[in-house]
Amino acid sequence: MINYNLMFRCLLVFFSFSILANAQNKSAKISVKNNLNFSRTEIVSVSGKPLLDLVKGNKQQDLRIKKAGTSEFVVLQWIDYNQDGIGDELLFQAEVLAKAKANYDVVFDGTITLPESKSTTYSRFVPERTDDYAWENDKVAFRTYGPDAQKRVEEKRPDGTLTSGIDLWLKRTDKSIINKWYAENVKKPGYYHIDHGEGYDPYQVGPSRGTGGSGIWENNELAVSKNFVSYKTIATGPLRTIFELTYAPWSSYEVKETKRISLDLGSNFSKFEITIDAKKQIPNYATGISLHENKGEVKINKKEGWFRHGETIDGVFLGEGIVLNPKLVTDAFSNVSKIKDRSDLLVITKPKENKLIYYAGFAWQKSGQIANATDWDTLLQKQSKMLANPLKITIKGNK
Repeated sequence: MINYNLMFRCLLVFFSFSILANAQNKSAKISVKNNLNFSRTEIVSVSGKPLLDLVKGNKQQDLRIKKAGTSEFVVLQWIDYNQDGIGDELLFQAEVLAKAKANYDVVFDGTITLPESKSTTYSRFVPERTDDYAWENDKVAFRTYGPDAQKRVEEKRPDGTLTSGIDLWLKRTDKSIINKWYAENVKKPGYYHIDHGEGYDPYQVGPSRGTGGSGIWENNELAVSKNFVSYKTIATGPLRTIFELTYAPWSSYEVKETKRISLDLGSNFSKFEITIDAKKQIPNYATGISLHENKGEVKINKKEGWFRHGETIDGVFLGEGIVLNPKLVTDAFSNVSKIKDRSDLLVITKPKENKLIYYAGFAWQKSGQIANATDWDTLLQKQSKMLANPLKITIKGNK
């Protein structure tokens, strides 16, 4: 005798499982469009409602992205800004030809092993060298200085540094060097000032702006903050490192400044997102590049929004630059001083709603990334075009 009740229950279970499986295996397509006339490899992000719609009904940790028409899955990174265990932003690296689109397939399958990046971004607080904060990717490295380094100078103790300028570490390897160089420096002080085959730190910051430090220009003088007073690491990699630095009130305007700094894999430029809270309206906000001994070459391109300095250090070319929305720039000039480390190329801006975004970075000839100053100018031009023409992302869902 056929047990119709049992058969019905089995069919119901099978039907329910099929619905669940289909929901869990929901897929989508992501299209990334490049409107510029050169190929681009950049980190793109999905956040807000598009991300919620993409993940709805699935587990974040099961999400995978692969190049359309291939079996090649790409490296992913989730950014959790509020540290609640849920990703607020999804990152992946897109490769898009000139005037073209690149298509990617999204699937939800936790059994697929996520690929690992051969190179990475990274940042951390460095208590073993007083209290630096250092960050890097596969192309460049930077650092700046905290309250203990400031206090050492004020108390006339050794190993102090008093500046809110941004230091450059010149890399010629795509591997991470921060931990190695600091560890070796503990054993042999001055280690990272000598090139052992991976690069070194010959860049003098002092009270200058380094590359990307800030200030307020008024009465032919630049008012600047002292060292950062606190930090927060948000993400360390592999595709993007993000952290925040806060500064004690400075200048007659009692500016309370927060810098959210990020660095993407493959980029020569750190992104600075500045938030300003002042006791009274500030007249401007300046960022700059050290001119060191005033022997280098300055180029100012207000129309395209890029500003650069080129110099030779130990016989090798180094190009430093700042890129931002040209509509925010009110002036740019070389402020030359006879005082050591007081000369800077300054870019004067008018922030909107006390917020400003700019990019600051460099390229070193010995890294192989550029051959000369012309290459550096070309890289700056491309960065300004990419800023004005971000990659356009379109998401289409499928069931």
